Amino acid sequence: MPRNKKFFLIFFLVVINASAQSIFSKLEGKVTNVNKGIADVHVMNTSANRATITDAEGLFSISAKLNDTILFSAVQYKRMTLVVSRAMLESRSIIVPMEEFINELDEVVVRPYNLSGDLSRDMNSLNSEKVYVASTLGLPNAYVKPITQAERKLNEATTGGGLVPLNPIINAISGRTKYLKKVLASQEKYARTNRVRDYYADSLFVKYLKIPESKIEDFMYFCEVDIAFSAVVDSHDKLKIWEYLKLRSNAYLKEADEE
Repeated sequence: MPRNKKFFLIFFLVVINASAQSIFSKLEGKVTNVNKGIADVHVMNTSANRATITDAEGLFSISAKLNDTILFSAVQYKRMTLVVSRAMLESRSIIVPMEEFINELDEVVVRPYNLSGDLSRDMNSLNSEKVYVASTLGLPNAYVKPITQAERKLNEATTGGGLVPLNPIINAISGRTKYLKKVLASQEKYARTNRVRDYYADSLFVKYLKIPESKIEDFMYFCEVDIAFSAVVDSHDKLKIWEYLKLRSNAYLKEADEE
């Protein structure tokens, strides 16, 4: 083969290979923990600035190409990073296992040591300085609840200036508004679950609801997906919430027995 033709053939093969690596494909899979799908996990292609969220069964689909970096992130789980391989792109679906995040606190020492246990007497014996905050200083908007980062981003995406605001239109077409609404809903749902966990000790779940301690998180997810969960928790009525948890625990235990 002439030298020039050989050179052009090698150049052509290099260009074809480089082009193939730059073509986006759909990477589909399921995020799991203990063989169960995890909902509301943030799946981010950090190489291409693309993102999505897993559905109720932990399934996701995201555009990716060879050697892209995919980050999986959720509040209660350790972060997981994958580099897209050719086998992943050729696979119909991949499984991404995530580990639960356990936050161990250091030893806590309570001071002062000379407390009697009588709250009224101990409060009188303590020397406390006056606390200066917005409400005690009488500042305007002192009692206004600060918005979260997710709320702020959604507000920015759905508002804008000018005769015809462009932000809401552009973000609606690109899907950013829908994505931000999902993020906000996920954070609100997680906040409700934390509120319920703060109301009742784990021992109450074990003793009265018959939920094993290792299954409390799974039981709370079982409650989260129920359409009545948000309204009951937002009532802030602890008795009403407890009655709801008792009903859901019966359904949860029955479903576990059937499995």
